[in-house]
Amino acid sequence: MDKTEARYANIARIMAETNNWITPQIDYGVPFWAKPPLSTWLSAISFELFGVNEFAARLPYLLLSILMVLLIGKYAKRKGLDFFIPGVILLTIPEFLIHAGVVSTDTALAFCVTLVMISFWEGINNKQKIWKYLFFVGIGLGLLAKGPIIIILTGPPIFIWLVVFKEFKNLWKFFPWILGILITAIIAIPWYYLAEQKTPGFIDYFIVGEHFKRFLDSSWKGDKYGFPKSQPLGMIWIFLVLFALPWIQITIRKLWKNKTVIFKNKWVTFLLFWLLWTPLFFTVSKSLIHPYILPVMVPIALLITHWWKTILHRKKIIIGSLFFPFIALLFYIGLTISDKKEFYINTDKYLIENTADNNIPIYHWQNKSYSGQFYTKGNMKTIENTHKLKEAFKTKNPFLIIIPTKKIKNIDNQEMSLLKKIDSNYKKGIYIFKK
Repeated sequence: MDKTEARYANIARIMAETNNWITPQIDYGVPFWAKPPLSTWLSAISFELFGVNEFAARLPYLLLSILMVLLIGKYAKRKGLDFFIPGVILLTIPEFLIHAGVVSTDTALAFCVTLVMISFWEGINNKQKIWKYLFFVGIGLGLLAKGPIIIILTGPPIFIWLVVFKEFKNLWKFFPWILGILITAIIAIPWYYLAEQKTPGFIDYFIVGEHFKRFLDSSWKGDKYGFPKSQPLGMIWIFLVLFALPWIQITIRKLWKNKTVIFKNKWVTFLLFWLLWTPLFFTVSKSLIHPYILPVMVPIALLITHWWKTILHRKKIIIGSLFFPFIALLFYIGLTISDKKEFYINTDKYLIENTADNNIPIYHWQNKSYSGQFYTKGNMKTIENTHKLKEAFKTKNPFLIIIPTKKIKNIDNQEMSLLKKIDSNYKKGIYIFKK
């Protein structure tokens, strides 16, 4: 699905094809500096195992989502509840369910945040040493998932909780800081060093540009790979209310009802800080999208689990929470039965599959689509302007070209008359030229 999912899938495809595991590439020879490689590595490894297809591209994110479900199930067992109650809650939250099935760097980040936060809690309250090391593993993986944002999203809520409950002594006592920092460094630093060596300028763009300029300036002009995403201040809270329903509304109600005793419970307070910090952090940023709330879906599920026995009408709420998955399923079935899926889904897949001939080159007008690159295995080229199009006509060789409907006006009628439309969807058409 264009643009984001297909972009990351194609970056992983190029990585697997070129065997360049250091520098993610948005096109052959063009480095992609916007994100570290963890998600790309996962999809690329999946391609090596299962071939280049949608299932392989998406499988790692489904597995990460399942791991998150397994990580938090024990908190239900400790309350005498079924292990999978937190998982049911998570998978009926629209934001989480969507990202369990798409190629997304946010799923990897959410997993790393969950690993760090759960490991911290267990490291403070559990004698098992493994959690104390997994805390540092989570930070290292987070640095490879989306960069220093892993520290920004997990450090402050942990710090505030430590201050409120005066747990700093246990923090220094229970966690192996020297060895732990070494573990984090071993996981993350080698790639950052090698990435800068192979493509100088990466560190400046990624750390300064992506982490500071993007956050502070929605009109940042340095973005090499996307476009400014300007939202009203505080929009992150609207995203949270809309994409985490109905469980966020129940969470808010329970927090309000228990407001006088919340800070007497260390676990509830920890989850509350975890839940609130991410939206608070992004409140002052205009450059954001709804997946930024994904890391706080887990504390919502755990808070609901904590209060599960006191929630009234649980069966009705569960039935209501199935509304989004049920509607999504009905929508997909409806599209498939009516043969409208190929027409309405935002991808060039069907245009290419239905018409492409391996003996005929395929082009995209002005800018290549990521799905087009993915499904042609990198063979799609670009015709940037009318001059290039005329040159293609002069060769007398047949070719296919995908043209967005909105951009047909940029092509002279005389040139369009030489092209025959052979298929289309709601936003593009594919045309053939034959001498």
